[in-house]
Amino acid sequence: MRPRQRAFEALLAEVRACSLCAAQLPLGARPVLQLDPRACILVASQAPGRKVHETGIPFDDASGERLRDWLGVSRAQFHDPALFAIVPMGLCYPGTGNSGDRPPRPECAPRWREPLLHALDGLQLTLAIGRYAVAYHLPQERAGLTEAVRHWRRYWPDVVPLPHPSPTNNRWLASNRWFERELVPRLRRRVATLLAAKARTARS
Repeated sequence: MRPRQRAFEALLAEVRACSLCAAQLPLGARPVLQLDPRACILVASQAPGRKVHETGIPFDDASGERLRDWLGVSRAQFHDPALFAIVPMGLCYPGTGNSGDRPPRPECAPRWREPLLHALDGLQLTLAIGRYAVAYHLPQERAGLTEAVRHWRRYWPDVVPLPHPSPTNNRWLASNRWFERELVPRLRRRVATLLAAKARTARS
């Protein structure tokens, strides 16, 4: 094993064993992520939900079904770590609050995000999903999530801000129909182009 691969495997093992904020988590620590240095697309999401905590599979829920539809990819493609890296702002399920899941634990991103993203050698597209990911990846956007998504052309084609695909966001989607009419078709074409290029490289 090459030194860089050995360092990556050590980092991943360290992350999966993390218990930094376990005492504050209702179900304990179970970091859920998908990472491979070869991934060309980063899914920068919020935090695992309860079902994902139970299965250990990123986006193994209704949110994942909608997100894969937005991207125009199959479940097999989405869960191929050589294609998609999935690194939420909080790696563990934070518990439920009064209006849905709680925010990602604040200890997580400062500790893990930089080394994890540094491991991605071939990254070409970052999907910043939800306000916590947008705040991290697009700190210049200060007018809220809706305006960040509305301004997606500013960051195209490298970073795409997206609303969270959770069913709890159905009202937002109904109020912002331009999103699925204007942005989603462009996003599907962008993802298809990247995956096709990746497939050609793999065959050569």
